[in-house]
Amino acid sequence: MTSSLLPFDEVKAVVFDCDGVLVDSENINNEVFAQLATLAGVDTSFMDSVRLYMGRSTDECVAELEGQLGAPISFDFAAEYEKRVLDQQQSLQAVQDVPVLLQWLAENNYPMCVASSGTPTEIRLRLTTSRLINHFGEHLYSASMVARGKPAPDLFLLAAQRLGVPPESCLVVEDSPFGVRGAKAAGMRVAGFASLASSEVLTEAGADLTVETMAELHRHFAVACYLTDGHRL
Repeated sequence: MTSSLLPFDEVKAVVFDCDGVLVDSENINNEVFAQLATLAGVDTSFMDSVRLYMGRSTDECVAELEGQLGAPISFDFAAEYEKRVLDQQQSLQAVQDVPVLLQWLAENNYPMCVASSGTPTEIRLRLTTSRLINHFGEHLYSASMVARGKPAPDLFLLAAQRLGVPPESCLVVEDSPFGVRGAKAAGMRVAGFASLASSEVLTEAGADLTVETMAELHRHFAVACYLTDGHRL
């Protein structure tokens, strides 16, 4: 965990990425992406996928791959990617300590939403499978809903608008440098969840704070609430 002056007492809403932050799905996502990119003709390892593509929309990644190839990919990459990951994600689990954090945030009246590069179908299925869907209702926002995906700020600005909270009062929880950059470009504060991407990478991208577990993030919120108005930890 890195030290930070991030003022949790000023946070009025929380915006979560989905894959790797709420749901333990990033290993499958990156394995499938690396396989398909290699099949398309761009030799890509698992760690290449994490470093170059994790956190971005599939369409934007495909455009980059086709730029490297100098020609269209010979198969429907996006459709095949979605099919393969959904086939392998029928028993997804929530990231450890996420259910407890979400319950605490709900009890303390923090508006919450999901802002993900996944498609609406992927987001809803993953949250349903991991039993987290009820925490968010219809506040599920996909990069497909905006002109530009992460690292552009568009998706985060849409999320803030729909929540009715100013961007500067939102905390974004992200696990990719592309997501961190997008959230900072939107004027939001960012907690980087260091899992596949390191704390150093997320901090370099602009994260105000990095944590290695959701229990750490929960403690930051709980201490801030206790110090400001005596809410229980």
